Amino acid sequence: MIAPADRTPLPREFFDRPVLEVAPDLLGRTVVRTTPDGPIELRLTEVEAYDGPNDPGSHAYRGPTPRNSVMFGPPGHVYVYFTYGMWHCMNLVCGPEGTASGVLLRAGEIIEGAELARKRRISARNDKELAKGPARLATALDVDRALDGTDACAPGAAPITVLTGTPAIPEQVRSGPRTGVAGDGGVHPWRFWISNDPTVSPYRAHVPRRRST
Repeated sequence: MIAPADRTPLPREFFDRPVLEVAPDLLGRTVVRTTPDGPIELRLTEVEAYDGPNDPGSHAYRGPTPRNSVMFGPPGHVYVYFTYGMWHCMNLVCGPEGTASGVLLRAGEIIEGAELARKRRISARNDKELAKGPARLATALDVDRALDGTDACAPGAAPITVLTGTPAIPEQVRSGPRTGVAGDGGVHPWRFWISNDPTVSPYRAHVPRRRST
């Protein structure tokens, strides 16, 4: 018999650690998105770590900007960015204030509120694809820039909370290069996922975008 997932919210101290400790430890945790239509819950199955000024692949590598300012704030907050003029992606800020590290939430399994996620992810062929990839995950959870800066550790009914869940067994955790990261940042094996989970997104190496002629 599988033990029920722990409904205890993760404390701020969980996130106030080096990002390479937090990232794999997030696997199996439960992200709760509270919406006006009801809650959506997701079990995390894939994440990527980004280590701020030590990481050329990080948005914070060159210092603070209006876009990435949340990453320089307290741990346990949500950093949401808009990419390719089309999609939002969701991160959780880690480490002490000022370090600007964070974990990109890449994929997960919708365990509650699938009917709400399906309305937002009408192109998904099945429920395993509802949050299979960072943009799909944010779309399924109804996450956009309006939630940038949300305190996921705030007491009470926050829009986004992370619960203890059922942490992944260490033997099931795999790591490898991050998806689509170019240059020096592309070599870091800072993508973590649960082995053989069907909701994990496929790895794709960076492909330079061709300039139109």
